Amino acid sequence: MQRIQWKMKSLLWCAASPPETRAQVLSLYRQILRSLNSPKLELSLAARLAKKAEARAIFMLGSEEQSLHNIADLIDAAEYSLSLLKEGKIPKHVQ
Repeated sequence: MQRIQWKMKSLLWCAASPPETRAQVLSLYRQILRSLNSPKLELSLAARLAKKAEARAIFMLGSEEQSLHNIADLIDAAEYSLSLLKEGKIPKHVQ
């Protein structure tokens, strides 16, 4: 049930955003999930599943964002994380 609610929230957020942003966010989401399966990342199955759950949670929290400037920042962060994943590095949380 939670998964359906999350998808509905995400779809509502994507529907409210400009079409080019919507397509970019969905593309980044899919690419990040796919890149977590990369053999370059030396992760166990459990670690891969945990990282995928973490990515889904981040996108779920991002779906509640309404400011276009903050959405742009989130897209930049996702693109940077994707570039690290493609290099075989795992993005780390920095405060």
